[in-house]
Amino acid sequence: MSEAIELCCTLRARPGLEADMSAYEDKVLALVPEHGGELVARAVADGADGNPHEVHVYRFPGQSAIDAYMADPRRTAMAAERDRVIETTVLFPVQIR
Repeated sequence: MSEAIELCCTLRARPGLEADMSAYEDKVLALVPEHGGELVARAVADGADGNPHEVHVYRFPGQSAIDAYMADPRRTAMAAERDRVIETTVLFPVQIR
């Protein structure tokens, strides 16, 4: 069995769409556990001074679980909404200690 993969994601909303972005994230984050993943933390900020509006930390059992989440048809069906509300996303591996 492969080792767990831990990820951090920073998100910036398009101006004026912060609440819409959070609503979108509520929907897609609900899918994470169905793919064996865990949302370890979700921090919400005001996005001031160039900071992100949300920061997420995830743990997945392996790459295949991440791939399944990313390809989930319910998630991909919301691509237009994602593009409408999210200005930038940065996803990178981390080690949770």
